[in-house]
Amino acid sequence: MGGFGGGGEISAVVATANIPYTPPPETPKLPPREWVKENLFSSKFNSILTVVSSILLLAIARGLLSFIFNPQRQWNATATNLRLLMTQAYPESQYVRIWVCVAILLILTSVSMAVWRTARVVALPDLGRRLLSRGAILALLTLLAPFSGRATLIWLLTAAVVAGVGEGLRRFTNDDQATTTLTLLLVTLSGLVGSLWVVPYGHHSFLMDRTPRVLAEPGTVAMTTKLPWTIMLLIAVAAYFLGGFLRERLPVNAMRITVLLLWLMAPPFLLYLVLRDPSFEMGHVFGTDIPIFGVYAVLGSALLIWLSRPSTGEAGRIVAALVLIVGFATFLTPMRMIVRLDMLLLAAFALAAHTFSGGPRAQKRYIFGWLGVLVVMSWMVTAINTPSTVKVPGGFFIGGLSLTLMVAIFTIVISFPLGLALALARTSTMPIFRLLSTWFIEFVRGIPLITILIFFSIMVPLFLPKGMHLSEVTAVVIGYALFSSAYLAENVRGGLQSVDRGQHEAAAAVGMTTAQKTIFIVLPQALRAAIPPLVGHCIGVFKETSLLAIIGLFDILYIARYVMPNQTEFMGSTKENVLFVSAIYWIFTYQMSKASQRLEQRTGLGER
Repeated sequence: MGGFGGGGEISAVVATANIPYTPPPETPKLPPREWVKENLFSSKFNSILTVVSSILLLAIARGLLSFIFNPQRQWNATATNLRLLMTQAYPESQYVRIWVCVAILLILTSVSMAVWRTARVVALPDLGRRLLSRGAILALLTLLAPFSGRATLIWLLTAAVVAGVGEGLRRFTNDDQATTTLTLLLVTLSGLVGSLWVVPYGHHSFLMDRTPRVLAEPGTVAMTTKLPWTIMLLIAVAAYFLGGFLRERLPVNAMRITVLLLWLMAPPFLLYLVLRDPSFEMGHVFGTDIPIFGVYAVLGSALLIWLSRPSTGEAGRIVAALVLIVGFATFLTPMRMIVRLDMLLLAAFALAAHTFSGGPRAQKRYIFGWLGVLVVMSWMVTAINTPSTVKVPGGFFIGGLSLTLMVAIFTIVISFPLGLALALARTSTMPIFRLLSTWFIEFVRGIPLITILIFFSIMVPLFLPKGMHLSEVTAVVIGYALFSSAYLAENVRGGLQSVDRGQHEAAAAVGMTTAQKTIFIVLPQALRAAIPPLVGHCIGVFKETSLLAIIGLFDILYIARYVMPNQTEFMGSTKENVLFVSAIYWIFTYQMSKASQRLEQRTGLGER
């Protein structure tokens, strides 16, 4: 009887397994009237709440629009000082360098979109419903805004056209007809760039001594603005088609790795070579920098070849630990900074050699990686320590929004590996690493960020050894990265704790070492689970760069809050400037949030 019953259970399981999977039925989309009734006026309480909330939102919108379109507002201050807000005192004669940087970033962005196929399909009826709602919102805002009669009529006609196009798409198209988000983006950007040639925004500019003009010149924007942006649009479109062409003919994985490496190399390349334009002393380069690079390239490669052999064993780990100790000891002796940094870099590769050990092909890839990173490191140190040919007031070559983006990007890039290391150390079974990381995290989290920024900008340069110099921006980035790494470590630790114990046991069962298990099994799953808090942390890092204004760095908020209101022509324009800067912060953070949502959808986060 027992055997018979077991066979019945097996038969039932097999029969169930053979049933084809059918997805659950889609929830039918309600018409607008039914949707409003179902979601906003389903009960008396919901009806009252909807009415009260609508009145409150309309009052807020009317107050904000009245503030924005008040004739007394000095919006001319932001338009005239736009270059000051973006790049601070970067010479106007060198602006071609900025356009080169923008072109390179647009090329990388377009190629990335083509390689990863980021465009999504949007059904035309859905697009029509969105345009219809946008037209209705635009008409409502037009009626609330204190426009003149002529301006109100123009905006109402615009809203009617948008709503009419949306209604036509909704009525006369079906779900089989669709377009892509890339097409919509291209149409939007083309419209904005085209408006620079047609719409009379006015020509806001500076005099020769960078004194702002009070009134805009009549007509469209200056040729030095609309022509470069038109070229940038054409470059972006051409780069996208080039990326799609290469994707069809080259291995996709190789292209993705190449694009990621280019993204990692782009910031230092653009900042220190294009924008800064270092004046290299070739005698020093050939007499000192290149010989140091050659010594590390030869001796480091020989050491890593030996360490990456599977037969090296525990002796390799001891040697790698000794190299790390020597790397830290170099900071106690008077020698060049490039020697110290290259030694620490060699120690990091030596410690990871056992994890990536293998046959001749694995060794070759590892050595090429070491040489590539060494080249970039050597070039960066040389470029940073070389005088710049771009002369600007204040001594630093960029400011404004450029400075804000630079501090945010480098802080995130530096703090991410530090945060990973701290999280792994805090979850380690070795007491010394666990205690040190815990002490560091709790100590840093107990100190306000502004205190760390002030300390690193004022106090740290006083304790540096003789002959060593750190700019204020570099010191601030280091302090901000240490602060950020403590919080990032806790986010990663939460992801590590979410990994099932069975994953660890399975990795150990197939013979993986602790390092291999962590790198190839645990960390990918932990980072996937930690995407929401990590992206939220990155958004916070970007927004908190506004604290740079407190220590006197010429970031975008400092210029808007302290510099522009002190101009004779624009005294009292603080509110307008701060609102404009707030809109810029919101645009960047909103795009980061949307990128996080797309990444979560791509990785299937939250799906069961």
